[in-house]
Amino acid sequence: MKHFVFLFALFGYSIISIAQNPLLDYKIAYNQLENRDKNDYEVYTINPDGTGKTNITQDDDVAWTYHAYKDKLYWISDRDTCYRCYYLYRSDADGQGIEKVSGLRLEDSWMATRKKGCEMVVAGRVGKELRHQLFIIDTDSGKFRQITNDTTAIHSDPTFSPDGKQIVYRYKKHKRDRSEKAELWLANADGSDPRQLTYYPPADTTAEWHAYHAGPPHWNARLGLITYQSKQGGKYRLMAVSPHGKPPFELNDFGMEAGWHDWSPDGRYLAVELFKDGDAPSDIYLWDYETKKLTQLTDGPGYESSPVWVRKR
Repeated sequence: MKHFVFLFALFGYSIISIAQNPLLDYKIAYNQLENRDKNDYEVYTINPDGTGKTNITQDDDVAWTYHAYKDKLYWISDRDTCYRCYYLYRSDADGQGIEKVSGLRLEDSWMATRKKGCEMVVAGRVGKELRHQLFIIDTDSGKFRQITNDTTAIHSDPTFSPDGKQIVYRYKKHKRDRSEKAELWLANADGSDPRQLTYYPPADTTAEWHAYHAGPPHWNARLGLITYQSKQGGKYRLMAVSPHGKPPFELNDFGMEAGWHDWSPDGRYLAVELFKDGDAPSDIYLWDYETKKLTQLTDGPGYESSPVWVRKR
């Protein structure tokens, strides 16, 4: 009887520990190059322990995910339209309930939601001339409104502050000037009062004109930091900057180059794509900010990128 009680207590503790693990409630969605000749990109999901890899889009299109709100996964696609004419779609973590969200044509860009997922900030376009501007989309009705109007510039990869009152985004004043670097800018959520947040080291000449000097930002409320990738010293690094303008610093040296990433809702775990060099295939890794443990989740064969946390239904 004592042995039974001991085993019950032992296994009972394990069950409780597992049940309290917040990672079990989520999957990580990411993009994978499925067929280069057909230009076919698919959205996959995987469990945070590396199991259950599943293709959830299964269409001969370009499908890229860039955001999730709880159990709603958002992705852009050129299905049912012209080549690389992107529109916003959503589904659940299993690829069920696919629906087109809005008639606004989008740029290839990250995005974010506020007001319990009811509003989304995106980089979009209208016609041939009005491009790379920021819009707010009502995710229920699909209606949208424009919040920037600088047609000579590029606005991309916007994300909201945790309270939804501000946005941080990549901005380049003259889109055709290869000598100009895109930096992170911070503004009110209506686009007003913009100010520059990052400044690429002027002495660093290792990044090509098309490389990320300041990549897509992600706001971690737990740490009070905005993280982004930046090619500095000849390699992509994961940088962090305070929204109050304190100097950026490298968040962590992963031993590889770091790219697109996403923080878990509690701000502790980082899903990040890592690769050996700029031309090498990337894989998805999980990094625990508290313990600094790094775990590889995917293992090729193609380019696996832009991880996004999405809650299971």
